[in-house]
Amino acid sequence: MSGLPAAPDQTIHVVDDDEALRDSLVWMLEANGYSVAAYDSGEAFLQVCRPDMAGCIVLDVRMPGMSGLELFEELGRRRCGLPVVFITGHGDVPMAVSALKKGAVDFIEKPFGERDMLRLIEHCLQLERDNRDKRLLEAETARRLEHLTQREREVLDLIIVGKLNKQIADVLGISIKTVEVHRARVMEKMGAHSLAELVQHVVTVEPGGVGR
Repeated sequence: MSGLPAAPDQTIHVVDDDEALRDSLVWMLEANGYSVAAYDSGEAFLQVCRPDMAGCIVLDVRMPGMSGLELFEELGRRRCGLPVVFITGHGDVPMAVSALKKGAVDFIEKPFGERDMLRLIEHCLQLERDNRDKRLLEAETARRLEHLTQREREVLDLIIVGKLNKQIADVLGISIKTVEVHRARVMEKMGAHSLAELVQHVVTVEPGGVGR
């Protein structure tokens, strides 16, 4: 059985033109409690693909029509961030390595064992949950930044670059007491419990520097 259950909204998308292998994978994954959707071609998956999908993709490298690599590159253009595990035949390893360099999570060679596949699936699902949590945090941080007053934002920018309260007061021409008030409001509005947390959240949203 799987050691790390999927979130309720996560689906494993199996894309493989080999009907026998596809059916076997679906059976194995469903038997381990996963929600699964199967597609016999890359084109079929693209018809239902949405940027907000949750889960991961198990993708055959070599398929007639659109290959697995071509689908993977198209998903990148469409900003579909689902983690991808490639299924490869013996001669497809170089292609799979190329896909890893472009952002695929891993590949597994046929024939593969159930335990190995489940391990990769669990890793992908955890990765997708972590990425989703990060995006939600970034969106919430950006929303909170928009609700700061101009003065609060000026204080925040100086906090982020390491200025002390006295230095902030000198730069802005205000009293230290006023800086302390603004600083407390910034912490409250940003939902930060420590200076380190405040800096981490803001730098994640604005990695190129502070300020509007």
